Amino acid sequence: MKKIMLGLSAALFLFSATASAHGPVRQKAEEQITINAPAQKVWDIIKNYGDMSWLPAVFNTTSEGGNTKGATRVLTLKDGGTITEELKKYDDAKMSYAYKITDMSTAKTINHAGVDEKVPVLPVDNYSASIEVEAKGDTSVVNWTAGYYRAYTNNNPPAEMNEETANAAVTSILKTGLISLKTLAEK
Repeated sequence: MKKIMLGLSAALFLFSATASAHGPVRQKAEEQITINAPAQKVWDIIKNYGDMSWLPAVFNTTSEGGNTKGATRVLTLKDGGTITEELKKYDDAKMSYAYKITDMSTAKTINHAGVDEKVPVLPVDNYSASIEVEAKGDTSVVNWTAGYYRAYTNNNPPAEMNEETANAAVTSILKTGLISLKTLAEK
């Protein structure tokens, strides 16, 4: 009986220890917008992987590789930060592409738990996304989906790099980007 109780106690301890010691959970943001313009017109605005002029937060884009897998682009943001992305998949016929962030500049450095931590310009880690234009008669539906982790991958993240901050930042980019795309396409 003692062995059973000891075993049960050990199992409960291990379960409670692993249940409370977890790192970040993969987050997902998905935004969709209907645009009163043909799909090809909308796709023509975003299909050049190296042109992010339709995204309000971007000041300038430099790119290498065109629309081929492995192509890179560096987004210089209006606040001066940079984000480097790699094209993972491109399908002109399906009017879609997928990409991944490979590098980001630091927005600021904070002290968290006695350690200096670099806060990236977008408070995420392991970010990948896809964007797709779908024809719906004379209109278009654009889906922009992103998956990512919060920027701080250890437990007890600072406010600047937690899930709430990451989700707010990504959702803001997707929403403002789609609203800008709608405005451009409906002109």
